[in-house]
Amino acid sequence: MTLLDKSRAPVAEAPRPAQPSRAAATLRDLGLGIRFAAAGGREGWIRTLLTAAGVGLGVALLLLASSVPHMLDERSARDQARSEARISDSPDTNAAKSDTSVLRINVTTEYHDRTIEGYLMRADGSAPVRPPGLDRFPGADEMAVSPALKELLAAPGNELLRERLPYAITGTIGDAGLRSPGELLYYAGNDTLTPASGGHRIAGYGDSREGEPLPPLLVVLTVMVCVVLLVPVAIFIATAVRFGGDRRDRRLAALRLVGADIRTTRRIAAGEALFGAVLGLLMGLVFFLVGRQFVGAVEIWDVSAFPADLVPDPLLALLITVAVPLTAVLVTLVAMRSVVIEPLGVVRRGRDRGRRLWWRLLLPLAGLAVLGFTGRINDYEYAPVKPYSIATGAVLVLVGLALVLPWLVEACVNRLRGGPVPWQLATRRLQLSSGAASRAVSGVTVAVAGAVALQMMFAAMNADFNRMTGQDPTRAQFAGYSENVTGAGATAAIEQFRATKGVEVVIGSVEAYASKPGVYAEDDIPPTTSLTIGTCATLRELARIGACEDGDTFVVHPENDKDMSHWVDQAARKGKVVEIGSGGGKPVRWTLPADSPTVTGRTDPMGTPHYGIMATTGAIDAGKLPGATITAQIRVDRSVPDVAEYVRNTAARIDPGMRFVTLDSVERDRQYASIQTGLQVGATVVLLLIAASMLVSQLEQLRERRRLLSVLVAFGTRRTTLGWSVLWQTAVPMVLGLTVAVAGGLGLGTVLARMTGKSVSDWWLFVPLAGAGAALILLVTALSLPSLWRLMRPDGLRTE
Repeated sequence: MTLLDKSRAPVAEAPRPAQPSRAAATLRDLGLGIRFAAAGGREGWIRTLLTAAGVGLGVALLLLASSVPHMLDERSARDQARSEARISDSPDTNAAKSDTSVLRINVTTEYHDRTIEGYLMRADGSAPVRPPGLDRFPGADEMAVSPALKELLAAPGNELLRERLPYAITGTIGDAGLRSPGELLYYAGNDTLTPASGGHRIAGYGDSREGEPLPPLLVVLTVMVCVVLLVPVAIFIATAVRFGGDRRDRRLAALRLVGADIRTTRRIAAGEALFGAVLGLLMGLVFFLVGRQFVGAVEIWDVSAFPADLVPDPLLALLITVAVPLTAVLVTLVAMRSVVIEPLGVVRRGRDRGRRLWWRLLLPLAGLAVLGFTGRINDYEYAPVKPYSIATGAVLVLVGLALVLPWLVEACVNRLRGGPVPWQLATRRLQLSSGAASRAVSGVTVAVAGAVALQMMFAAMNADFNRMTGQDPTRAQFAGYSENVTGAGATAAIEQFRATKGVEVVIGSVEAYASKPGVYAEDDIPPTTSLTIGTCATLRELARIGACEDGDTFVVHPENDKDMSHWVDQAARKGKVVEIGSGGGKPVRWTLPADSPTVTGRTDPMGTPHYGIMATTGAIDAGKLPGATITAQIRVDRSVPDVAEYVRNTAARIDPGMRFVTLDSVERDRQYASIQTGLQVGATVVLLLIAASMLVSQLEQLRERRRLLSVLVAFGTRRTTLGWSVLWQTAVPMVLGLTVAVAGGLGLGTVLARMTGKSVSDWWLFVPLAGAGAALILLVTALSLPSLWRLMRPDGLRTE
């Protein structure tokens, strides 16, 4: 072969390096993003820690929410374990007396608007059953108390409570016998307790009966409470993963300069978000575990929990672990679609055509459609409720409101022109980048909208779960009933109430039953009516009596009831003998004076109509009546400090087992009230999270603009001008966000009210809620001002 031929021979090409597979490239880019987040220097770590802190706060609250079912189960189990064991279907049936049986009576009382649950107990034998949490049965005049009650009794200024509970503390109730750490409970020994004085004999503890199911309306309320409390948390987590977006975009532009394509930069950004989210998961777990240790010392709206009760549901915890990182990656990838990252360090927001409104309206409209197709819920039938469809519809509406807000902010700020310098700086900043401001208030928007809808539902259902009692608190504020005060002690007890500090009027009476004497068959009921003994002033409160002197008697007919009036006349025969006896003892015979006038009865402050025989204290000796009971309805001077406690102490001194109540014109359903309390507790926690997350977001935005702020200060811009500009940057999105929240909340609340067959009773419920949202945002802005002053320094112009 010639040299020419050799020169024309083909030259073998060097083998090209094998291209990595798509999966390998994705993992490589994700790993590079994680390296940028973990080893990006001081700025990188600050950005990553801000993201992790925001995510961690949300994760901690989600873990807390996932622990609520276990907490409620444990609380219910402890409550059932200390309840009386039923020996029959009737709760009034006493157990048989034995060596282990116990007599007890409920002596629950109130102190400064706090309920103190208590029981007086007497052992029937040598081995009495003990309620859970007690090591020994309390002896006479001894008591075992909960730690919270022991602390309350020892606190200065509680002398009136120590006077009411004069027993020696000989033990502490363990956690097994308490619903929560802050519960006020005591068990006291009493050696004079008998069935005649109100004692109820029990054979043991542990009521295994299932509780009553929630009515359909309360199921809807419960579902909505969960949605309203958790959706803002999810939105804040989605907002937190976008911290430091501007710096990230500039760094990705540098990567484009060295050859990275768009897909690579997006995968790198996803890696950074993934690392921040995973770190946030770990921080959230730490926040939860550390906070759980102190939860027993925290009491919100009289609700507390044992640390051991806060155990997340395994499935919910797994869902949180998977959903949070996945959400972080998806949110980052969606956000990158609106950003055009080019080489040479140029970052251009892809918003030239503006945000589209039509697709943002699809979510709330779809949510309203889902709620509409759910159908009407009947509050009188325990028919199955569709909780998932209700939750889905509400979530779609609330998330849709969060999506509408950025469009509204952009559309409004683009039309703002002129004004003072702080206003111009604020509006120009919003025109250049309104997305961050919208995200900062989106959580408040959703929280306020959900709260408005819930409050509308509570107002619409108010009449269903709040019953008018007929009581008149203007005539009397307290009432006491005792079956353990007989003989001369009955009238003396009324005088003790009258002598109590701050008491103005006591409608005190001694009551018994009077019947027509005679021999009756076993199935016949003798004509019987009530006998009420009191002063002329007391009797005038119970009947329409004109002239009255001590020694007078009256026959009282009920209003507009001829049949009952005829029955009263059969028992109360003027000039004839009646038999008086109530409870045990030999009946006493007494002649009703023939000149007793007939009058019409009245309704007492408790709402009870009165009729029968009424006698003044001089007409009959109340101390000789067998089984006499006392009723005292008391009006007090509210201006006297602790007047309610003085009255309760008198009642406890007369009879520790006296049933003592506070008059109220409205009685609330317990399940309804507990759901409302749960909403208040959850809303308080969510608002704290919102405040913390908003503060972190505000500080991150200020840090991103540090160099710009330093430039403005170097050119002579006053700090007050910049401070007002920051306030306006927060105020404008805040007003627009609250507008969206009010409109969306009213719409959602109207749909839910009609779905439950109710009508909207108050359209102005949003005013305090909107005010709370505005105050929260202003508070966060004020807390961020110290950081703003530190950033507005000329040394911020230095660079390396």
